Amino acid sequence: MKLDILAFGAHPDDVELGCSGTIAKEISLGKKVGIIDLTRGELGTRGSVEIRDSESAIAATILGIAVRENLNMRDGFFVNDEAHQLEIVKMIRKYQPEIVLCNAIRDRHIDHAKGSKLVSDSCFLSGLIKIETTLDGEKQEVWRPKRVYHYIQWENIEPDFVVDITGFIDKKTDSILAYSSQFYSENSNEPETPIATKNFLESIHYRSQDFGRLVGVEYAEGFTVERYLAVNSLSDLK
Repeated sequence: MKLDILAFGAHPDDVELGCSGTIAKEISLGKKVGIIDLTRGELGTRGSVEIRDSESAIAATILGIAVRENLNMRDGFFVNDEAHQLEIVKMIRKYQPEIVLCNAIRDRHIDHAKGSKLVSDSCFLSGLIKIETTLDGEKQEVWRPKRVYHYIQWENIEPDFVVDITGFIDKKTDSILAYSSQFYSENSNEPETPIATKNFLESIHYRSQDFGRLVGVEYAEGFTVERYLAVNSLSDLK
């Protein structure tokens, strides 16, 4: 299955929090989108691996994702080395995405920046013909995505561009709330974490609103780039 967009997250829920509005919009436009979770979030304070697996499947259904896989890397302890890079390369060559979305370039959680660099480096390596990989016993063709963009997570990183997600904020919110074990609920008896507060839940909405305000739309999501964006003419810019 060839995908238009492949989104990577260090943990299940990273993609939903960072760029699910954009994903929902792209799917509505006929694009095929997949998600690859690096870990199963097994070090998360709340819930369990089994609960998180179920929640990620529900979120994928809400968004209409074509495929979702988990690479079962070690939460908190995966590293950017050859073994981990090759696992990412296999996924890139398997799905041949034109665009890759990945974690924030820096963030509160150490896995986010690690995951960001790991995926970015692997996108480059995936295009090198002398790196050979096999999947299910078959040799893979080389593939390098045309673009790699990084979504924004906990930290208020200045975006290089924003995507208008007006009309998709509810789907974004629903996909996030699919992870009911992770986020604020007044009836929960689980320990409080930085992302399990009412303030954090509300911040998802008002950050999208603020990005939207800055470009004259209702809601938007921000991304950073690794190289300059190019347009055909000034009229392409909103």
